[in-house]
Amino acid sequence: MTRISFEAMSLDDLWNLHERVVSILEKRLDHERQKREHQLKELGRKFGGAPSATRERRPYPKVPQKFCNPAHPSQTWSGRGKQPRWVKTLMASGASLEDVRIDTAKSIQDWLERAGR
Repeated sequence: MTRISFEAMSLDDLWNLHERVVSILEKRLDHERQKREHQLKELGRKFGGAPSATRERRPYPKVPQKFCNPAHPSQTWSGRGKQPRWVKTLMASGASLEDVRIDTAKSIQDWLERAGR
């Protein structure tokens, strides 16, 4: 069809043509999508699956608290991970971690009681 023939068509004819084109496009796009998904599945089987977008973190066991802020006893630290601000402040003032260490036997017993074990 030429441009002139489209311009000469009635509105109803143009709309019907539009609906047919949209229908054909939907079918072809759906077929193409299914074909690509099948290819991805085949590649996954061939190469051991697709890598997951997000890696799961390794589960770490809970550990009892080992250090306690003398100014605020509810602030504790297990000694793992980033040092809390209160630890950094104490270290900057000249104190050592041994000065704020919780008695190991007592801390383990308290931790077990809080954990309900």
